Amino acid sequence: MKPRESAAFIASVSKDVKLNPVGIKRVASEIVQAIVSQEFEPNNMMIHSYPLPVIEDASSIEWMFVADALNFSFWALEENAHYSVELRGNQYTGYMALCAAITKAQEANIPITSAKYYANVTKETVNEIFMSSTGEPIPLLEQRWIILQECGKIINDKFDGKFCNCVRQSGNSAQKLLELLVSNFPSFRDEGIFEGERVSFYKRAQILVADIWSVFKGKGLGSFSDIDTITMFADYRVPQALVHFGAMEYSDKLNKLLSTNHTFMNGDQEEMEIRGCSIHAVELIKEELKSQSVNFNKETLPINSAMIDYFLWEYRRRFATDLAKVPYHKVRCIYY
Repeated sequence: MKPRESAAFIASVSKDVKLNPVGIKRVASEIVQAIVSQEFEPNNMMIHSYPLPVIEDASSIEWMFVADALNFSFWALEENAHYSVELRGNQYTGYMALCAAITKAQEANIPITSAKYYANVTKETVNEIFMSSTGEPIPLLEQRWIILQECGKIINDKFDGKFCNCVRQSGNSAQKLLELLVSNFPSFRDEGIFEGERVSFYKRAQILVADIWSVFKGKGLGSFSDIDTITMFADYRVPQALVHFGAMEYSDKLNKLLSTNHTFMNGDQEEMEIRGCSIHAVELIKEELKSQSVNFNKETLPINSAMIDYFLWEYRRRFATDLAKVPYHKVRCIYY
């Protein structure tokens, strides 16, 4: 099953995670207020606030591919001990620290976004490029090195050394690009078995599609006629925001596990319930937004799941102190 169908199925039989219609409406209301007040501008997403590419050309696609190939597992057991990287006097954490590290490498004339380069990059070099400002290695260093080499070799062998050639093969279809990613790159195959059914989440593959769409503002190489078919990107932070708003609720048993910093395994029942219900919650929020009589500009403010995900992810970062009291699930894996 594709992510949307997988999520609906998981939500329909979930035992420890439930969706609350009142919380769903609350998130939709927060998004409407943020857009009307221009506090949140979906047409800009977040590319001007962080060390992400803003140039609408093929180089940005190569940049985003490396970033999202490595976009996983930045959490720490202690809230003040996250992976961090300093860039131009600013300290970034989590995924943005990874982005800062890529930018620093480029400024040091390291061709980190070239498939020909990272197909043969050494583990030692990966460690140096992505080293935390505290001197600690990036989490899952070995896996990131393996993934970089694997992805580089696939791009060189199948797409003439440029990931943008893969994007061109999609024919401006988000689903076709998603299919190309999942079928050609093993590390993007974010799947599992739930209640005897094969389900999918495709967090990193879908966020790569959405990031390309966002950087290009839905034009040129980022023009995907079916971008609305992409779901939210099921990680560990957006569920935290959904719980904060009351859109998702956990059982006492699950809350107890989360409050003790329990580390789940990728594929555990509780972990898949959290991710599946998160995707379905965002689909319900999207439907609620569509039903509201707010005069959005359809060209610059598309109401889709990627937009809602960006809002929730950004909200969690902006109000990190407030949301720190909401426990989130922790899984050390390559998928998110």
